[in-house]
Amino acid sequence: MKSFIATTNDNGVRLSRFCEKLCPSMPKNMLYKSFRNKRIKVNGKKQDADYKIHTDDLIELYINDEFFTIEEKNIKEYKNQLNIVFEDYNIILVNKPQGLLCHSDNKNEDNLIDIIISYLSSKNQFSSVNENTFTPALCNRIDQGTEGIVIAAKNHRALSDMNDIIRRNLLSKKYICITNKSIDGEYNAFLTRNKQTKKVIVTSSPINADSKNITTNFKTLYKKNTFNLIECTLITGRTHQIRAHLSYLKAPILGDKKYGNPSKKLKSQMLCAYKLCFGEINKNNILSYLSSRTFALNSSFVKEYFDNIK
Repeated sequence: MKSFIATTNDNGVRLSRFCEKLCPSMPKNMLYKSFRNKRIKVNGKKQDADYKIHTDDLIELYINDEFFTIEEKNIKEYKNQLNIVFEDYNIILVNKPQGLLCHSDNKNEDNLIDIIISYLSSKNQFSSVNENTFTPALCNRIDQGTEGIVIAAKNHRALSDMNDIIRRNLLSKKYICITNKSIDGEYNAFLTRNKQTKKVIVTSSPINADSKNITTNFKTLYKKNTFNLIECTLITGRTHQIRAHLSYLKAPILGDKKYGNPSKKLKSQMLCAYKLCFGEINKNNILSYLSSRTFALNSSFVKEYFDNIK
């Protein structure tokens, strides 16, 4: 038997979810059988799987030790300096550089979330020893080859409420990119993902039942010789939407090897998630203070990004 005291980051979490994180190798049918057989208790009493945990609850799991994978996480110290756009008690917004993964790919490469966790640990804002199941997590992600603003939540409530903001379309994401064609207006199409090639195809009509509608707004900001700096606003948010949509419109992003505009001088596509705009957020949301706020890279960034292209 192992027992745990619920922390503030466990507050509101479903008991079944809590147990699944602590015992990831335990088959679900066996876990739910443990609920029926009173082998999972809260404050000394049997509780259902849907029970919402409260801070300071005593949770007792009469489960074989082999199913637990509880160990102190080895938090690697990174020398990488985070480019912080905004930070408070609940969230941190950082400018992810081109070439850095958002999450680990199991190849021991540096990745953004591990660097953020290392940073929070160094500031005594996170300790794996004091948490049962929670780890700071990213609320959005961008491609390895894309630069731009990524949001991370420092606590469970912030993670849940930011995800709710995104689900309700209360967060507008704006990107800038460089193409060889000027393009303006709102465009609709359909996107279909190929799991084998890890690419997507954009067409004027759906290919199959997995095809998803996409809408993207484009605005030309600057022109220089044959280059065009385009602002892209995601109305829908699909995998590789901007890259594939522009390729479909015969305006592929400069440096994009996957979608048709490679460059020997560039390692990756010239695409940056440079601005986040929040709508009106319900006051019950812990992040309601973000209502109508905009977070962007510094005002000179857009033109500098464009002028760096030779």
